[in-house]
Amino acid sequence: MRTTIDENIHRKEAWDKVTGKAQYTDDIPVTGYLHARILTSPYAHAKIKSIDCSKAIQLQGVRAIITGSDFPVLSGVLIEDRPPLAKDVVRYAGEAIAVVAATTEAIALKAVRMIEVEYEILEAIFSPMEALEKDAPLLHPRLGHYKKMMEDIHPVDQSNIASKFQVRKGDTKKGFADSDVIIEKSYKLPPSDHLAMEVRAVRAEISADGKVKIETSSQAPYTVIKQISSCFQIPAGNIEVQVPFVGGAFGGKAPVTLEFLAYMICVKVNGAPVRLAVPREEDMTTAPCRLGLEADLKIGAKSDGTITAARFIFYLDTGAYADIGPYMAKSIVADCTGPYRIENLSCDSYCIYTNHTYSTSYRGFGHLCYTFCVERAMDDLAKRCEIDPLEFRRINAIKPGDLTPTQVVSTYSNTGNTEHCLKKLKKLIHWNGGSLKKIDENTVSATGIACLWKAADTRTNAISGSIITFNYDGSLNLNTGVVEMGSGGQTYLAQILADKLKMDVKDIHVSLSVNTRLNPEHYKTVASMTNYMAGNAVMKAADDVIEQLKAMGSQIYSCSPEEIEVAESKVFKKAQPDDYILFKDIVLGYKAKNGASIGEPVIAKGGFMLKGLSLLDPNTGKGRTGPSWTVGAQAVEIEFNLTDFTYKIIKATTVMDVGKVINPNAMKEMIYGGMAMGLSMSSREVYHYNKEGRVKTPNLRTYKLLHIGQEPKFKVEFVETPQEDSPFGSRSISEHGIIGIPAALGNALAAASGVSIDELPMTPEYLWRRRKLSHDSK
Repeated sequence: MRTTIDENIHRKEAWDKVTGKAQYTDDIPVTGYLHARILTSPYAHAKIKSIDCSKAIQLQGVRAIITGSDFPVLSGVLIEDRPPLAKDVVRYAGEAIAVVAATTEAIALKAVRMIEVEYEILEAIFSPMEALEKDAPLLHPRLGHYKKMMEDIHPVDQSNIASKFQVRKGDTKKGFADSDVIIEKSYKLPPSDHLAMEVRAVRAEISADGKVKIETSSQAPYTVIKQISSCFQIPAGNIEVQVPFVGGAFGGKAPVTLEFLAYMICVKVNGAPVRLAVPREEDMTTAPCRLGLEADLKIGAKSDGTITAARFIFYLDTGAYADIGPYMAKSIVADCTGPYRIENLSCDSYCIYTNHTYSTSYRGFGHLCYTFCVERAMDDLAKRCEIDPLEFRRINAIKPGDLTPTQVVSTYSNTGNTEHCLKKLKKLIHWNGGSLKKIDENTVSATGIACLWKAADTRTNAISGSIITFNYDGSLNLNTGVVEMGSGGQTYLAQILADKLKMDVKDIHVSLSVNTRLNPEHYKTVASMTNYMAGNAVMKAADDVIEQLKAMGSQIYSCSPEEIEVAESKVFKKAQPDDYILFKDIVLGYKAKNGASIGEPVIAKGGFMLKGLSLLDPNTGKGRTGPSWTVGAQAVEIEFNLTDFTYKIIKATTVMDVGKVINPNAMKEMIYGGMAMGLSMSSREVYHYNKEGRVKTPNLRTYKLLHIGQEPKFKVEFVETPQEDSPFGSRSISEHGIIGIPAALGNALAAASGVSIDELPMTPEYLWRRRKLSHDSK
């Protein structure tokens, strides 16, 4: 029988992309559209005393201008705290305060520059710790009155805390008392950008009968509908959202941002089509970014390396608005230990408002931030215990029967096998205990390691759907709501379906764009959940196909459905496989030799809703936020110059427990991408703000990325411990390649330089300053 699992299948969209025929939102011709541009605030925190649009509106070609007063609404996926256009006050530099629609983009931009705004500068806050000070200005004085969209969000009124989560497990006081070694460390990670190749873009129009159509580069088209429907009181059925290919997102295109503005200006021009695409500078300052984090960690261990207790406090810099930040705080607290057994645990995770650009989900959903802190501490603790860092991690690796931080019982099915990943990594990198290797008088080689894990943190009732129809040649059409943004999700789904139906994957055609009128809903293309959620929906649709074909086959062959087999695009009796009916002769209904018709066209469906999840107990943190974890171990090898503190990244290695390999090459490439992002953001990426709170690095000349040709040698290998409730046992992997890489690089640099590293990015200048500070303090 045919199988496609564990086969290297070309991605379904590959030919469109390599030939340049793939169309993204702003590639579609714009004839007949008005063009919109945004006026943004130059100040991080200020009252808007007046906005004068009188000169701009008189400019020939300008069709409309809107400000926050035209649409005094609040939006938010968790807390409705953000006006789509600032009204009365701005809370970050780059916040949108007006939108102009004109016949050309040049005219719109000229009009934007003619709008006169009078501000009153207010005191600004640029760190979570400043925001928690007793006399800190309140960025949201009406926080306690905002509408909460989810019941497990806990804003603290008359404070800058958007939400707080905590975990309490065991007895940390006793655990620390039993410790032979205790370390206390603090860490600081700044905000940075998603930097997808495609900047955000959207188009909107409203028909004469009030139907709203939006084309957008979004990971979450169904969220766009829900948010616009909620904010502007429009029936959801009157909104249609279409998403073509998305040119990278990494979580940054899950929020609803430009879609609000495009709809609002479209209303102002009586529904005429409007295009809103931002330049890179605005994309980096107006749109949400990756969160910043400050953390205090205390961990105790026995002299044999067994961790006895931990106390973690995480302060998330969510920026001016909450967006998904509270759930990142929840996700961090739920997975705070990493893949380790810590029986006595206390963890607090605060989501805190500041006057930075507001943050949103970023590949790893906060996990790379807390993992950097925990894994740096693990290396320091292993050193204090005088134990090999890899062995230290193996000793404490979570095993079946152990409890996760939120007291879920670990099994190989739901958490995989961390110990096996470490053993395989040790062999792959020829681990020598972390000892330095001298290359020449000024250069040493060092390798750092880190472990990772992550569970999805979604709505407890998130859904996904799948529809299958057939063509005259017997091939089929697979229709889901999964957005293609470079992750190859539809290809994995096609492979799963092909294997289930025992047919050639080339005969499976997938719907690469998403139209909310036509495609069944998929929660969001986030959280690495495509394989699990959409995969289960596809498996159910495949079962429906088989059931329908067996029912028709039983009529044709005058036997029971149990005697019918479906394979190789054929329907036949198990006992007589040479007497078969081709799909093309049965999937649209069967016509017998005497002309009689049997059955009907096969139209199959499958739906999936997450089950068994729960909210976290507000006191203990007990609960289940996701169906399973994916675990892994990573390593980074560097060559470090002892004189000028420069370094070269030589090799990066990942071993990940993927449950079951579906498409080896595609899965490795996905993890390579995550590893490259992890190296880039940890070695050079940062939002530098000036003292007024404006981003000083809002373009690709000043914001540094890892370039093609600068990557090290990547190596990825797999461990397979099946997840029992997932298609073919596969696990989520799309985000996980990034999670442990910053920590592994940090551990390598700490070993090579002798510097205690507690911040990102780890530039040569930072290392030099840390060494100088260390020497000056002696």
